[in-house]
Amino acid sequence: MAITILQWLQRFYQEQANGDWEHTYGIKIETVDNPGWWICIDLADTDYADLHDISLTETVTDSDWYFYRFANKQFTASGDLSKLEFLLCKFREQIEKKRALIS
Repeated sequence: MAITILQWLQRFYQEQANGDWEHTYGIKIETVDNPGWWICIDLADTDYADLHDISLTETVTDSDWYFYRFANKQFTASGDLSKLEFLLCKFREQIEKKRALIS
């Protein structure tokens, strides 16, 4: 059975939480006033800290937009009200690509 993006994100966080990492780093999901979502996921001190130079910006209309980027040992993303799951899935795609290279 396929896991949901929320279940996957919980597992990702659990894998990083080692007694130290979670005291300095973490995952933030917030709302923004344009309106939409903002996500920041720390990758420092993880196997994914070297993910960088991956980004995409798409603006169709004022109510249909998003961006995401891997840079500075973080995944940052923002999007309109309908893009939270989409952006988390973009994060998951890159992490799983990296995992395949590591294993």
